[in-house]
Amino acid sequence: MTSLKRYKWSWLLLAVCVIAAVVLVYNALGIGQSKFPVVGQVGDFAMENVDGKKVSRDDTKGQVRLMYFYFTSCPDVCPVTTFLLSQIQNELKKDGTFGKDATFVSISFDPVTDTREKIKEFGDRFFADYSGWYFLRGDQEKTRDLMQNSFKIPLLGKDSSNYTHGNYIALVDRDNNIRKMYNAADPNSVQIEDVVKDVKALAKE
Repeated sequence: MTSLKRYKWSWLLLAVCVIAAVVLVYNALGIGQSKFPVVGQVGDFAMENVDGKKVSRDDTKGQVRLMYFYFTSCPDVCPVTTFLLSQIQNELKKDGTFGKDATFVSISFDPVTDTREKIKEFGDRFFADYSGWYFLRGDQEKTRDLMQNSFKIPLLGKDSSNYTHGNYIALVDRDNNIRKMYNAADPNSVQIEDVVKDVKALAKE
């Protein structure tokens, strides 16, 4: 009887070890886990679009979004990153993803200088398709709070003469969850084909 109990417990122990090993491998390979874990939540906002209409956070809910904070007087990274976004836009337009399943939201944190006219000129330089790309401006302090609290992007300075800012593109899902942050200041961090794949993959979730 004692040997039967030992035999039973040996098999039970073996089964537990096998299950634990399977779980470890499962987790190590990322099986069943999202490629894009939630890293934050987009705070509520309502801002003026380049066409003069109000656009809120939930006006674009239901679509995957690439969100970017910039200012038009930026001497370096903002134009380069906006050009990069325009290339991503063009790739997503090829199969109709852009404007249907995915939109872009560029938000100026310098609304005093960045009038609608100036923003329109900026967008036009990069052949932005305004049917699926919002260029927004709003209250400066609320924009700063959104940028720093929701997206954790640093912003120093009060006007275009002394801004220092983080340069990130955020991948946002249909439910306003931030799923990935691309460091656009690092050329190796943002590859057009990779971002396009990420957008399309997230659109299928």
